[in-house]
Amino acid sequence: MASILDIKRRIRSVKNTRQITKAMQMVSAAKLRRAQERAVQSRAYAQMITAVLKSLVARADVYDPKTGEPQHSLLIRRPEKTVLAVVVTGEKGLAGAFNTNILKTAARFIASKSDCNVDIICVGRKGRDFFKRRYPVAGENGERAGKIQVVGEHVGVIARTPFTAAQKIASDFIARYADGRADSVYVIYNEFKSVITQRLVVDAVLPIRKIGESDIQMAEGMTEEQIKAAIEAARVTGAPLRPMDTTELDEKAATFGTTSTDYIYEQPPRVLFDGLIPRYVAVRLFRSMLESEAAEHAARMTAMDSATSNASDMIDSLTLVMNRARQAKITKEIIEIVSGAAAAQ
Repeated sequence: MASILDIKRRIRSVKNTRQITKAMQMVSAAKLRRAQERAVQSRAYAQMITAVLKSLVARADVYDPKTGEPQHSLLIRRPEKTVLAVVVTGEKGLAGAFNTNILKTAARFIASKSDCNVDIICVGRKGRDFFKRRYPVAGENGERAGKIQVVGEHVGVIARTPFTAAQKIASDFIARYADGRADSVYVIYNEFKSVITQRLVVDAVLPIRKIGESDIQMAEGMTEEQIKAAIEAARVTGAPLRPMDTTELDEKAATFGTTSTDYIYEQPPRVLFDGLIPRYVAVRLFRSMLESEAAEHAARMTAMDSATSNASDMIDSLTLVMNRARQAKITKEIIEIVSGAAAAQ
């Protein structure tokens, strides 16, 4: 059995760790609130650009009047020979199974495309490190390094995600799709609505099938155990369990999209449509990155709550062991005193 001094040192060490995990839990809860607010603030712009595009579709020659085929390169569908996967992960660890679950979803998606070449763009340090250990990096001359290869990495863009970073990533895969280097583009990320409403999704971004609607190819929700842990963490930190109310924003955007008013555009509708489509794709990626950021903070808050609870249980267990050791030591000393007194008689 360890000495009482060693047990005291362990208790002190665990208490220090508990203070750290508790502080990280509260920090993650504060960052989660800010991330949720940013996601909601971006919703208005995303809905408005969607409404403008829907309005332009009715006025521009987006589809050939004779064949019905789309005339914009980002609307054209072709057989999948090369698939581009944009995997959005976190920058840091200590977030439970957040990054692991995203990478597992990405691995299942890649396995489902075994008959295609797969290019990977990594957004986030954890995804970059994972895929670079397993797959080769594409050469600078454009030659394939393997059936599955890493073609791009973007590290340090998730925390306080700027739109310019999302626009740069979107410009990269839009160019690949437009010149035929990729036949489809998928974004793999953690979709976040609230602390207890999250799911891992594979969203088909290109080609655009219907403006304003997501094309979810794969989805996996939270388990009951994960929901219970998230509820407990939210109860401790005071984080909201329900999504923020965006009814007013939705109604305003819907009013613009359904109005019968005929607009006069300074530029021809087709020119505006061609200019807005890439921005629409960038906004979709931007919202995915914002939701992934919020989901990471929620996962870290839940993980740190569990760590704090486990630390408290360990302290109680070590305190019990220390008390037993102290009691055994006292009992031994009493026995020695009594035995000495008996021998003296």
